[in-house]
Amino acid sequence: MIGIDAWKQRMPRRDEALPGRERTVLPTQAHHVLGRSLLAADHPGMARIWFGMGCFWGAERKFWSLPGVRSTAAGYAGGYTSNPAYREVCSGMTGHAEVVQVIHDPAQIGLDELLRVFWESHDPTQGMRQGNDIGTQYRSAIYAADVTQLAAAEASARRYQTALDQAGLGAITTEIALAGPFYYAEDEHQQYLSKHPDGYCGLGGTGVSCPVGPVPRI
Repeated sequence: MIGIDAWKQRMPRRDEALPGRERTVLPTQAHHVLGRSLLAADHPGMARIWFGMGCFWGAERKFWSLPGVRSTAAGYAGGYTSNPAYREVCSGMTGHAEVVQVIHDPAQIGLDELLRVFWESHDPTQGMRQGNDIGTQYRSAIYAADVTQLAAAEASARRYQTALDQAGLGAITTEIALAGPFYYAEDEHQQYLSKHPDGYCGLGGTGVSCPVGPVPRI
């Protein structure tokens, strides 16, 4: 987008990013819906993946009700600043996307189903925005825990692009990469729409269904 908000859609360079801090912020409360810990270490044997779909309030709600999802958490990933705060992420000077950590039992819900929900629940063609939410923190992103997840995400993007092409829609701009550090958002942002049912949710999909395929073998 060219105009008054164009600066919000430019990723900062590493040397421009805010410095952050050494102190790690961890959630102090159990999941408001599921009643379980938000910490991955408290779910041994489970898999996890991180999705950016715009504002993480609505994105998190898309996943916590799925059978087989053990826990979800809002947070920040894909940037440079260590242990960023919400206002710093919103400044556009940390490089992070607002993301949801999804911890799931692979025996109960497969990665292909999580990817289907991801693609169908937002518009992955909008670049550094999602609807009226404009800025690098609102970009579409998948951060994979390992190369198997990464290959599955890339394959699903190719399938969904074919479906979008058939519908006459644009090119996917989703960032797909191996995960770097994930930082938990502050307690007030965790399961926000469960705590505030009338709160803001800017998610909106394309209306195009995502073909489901097998997870590639590595």
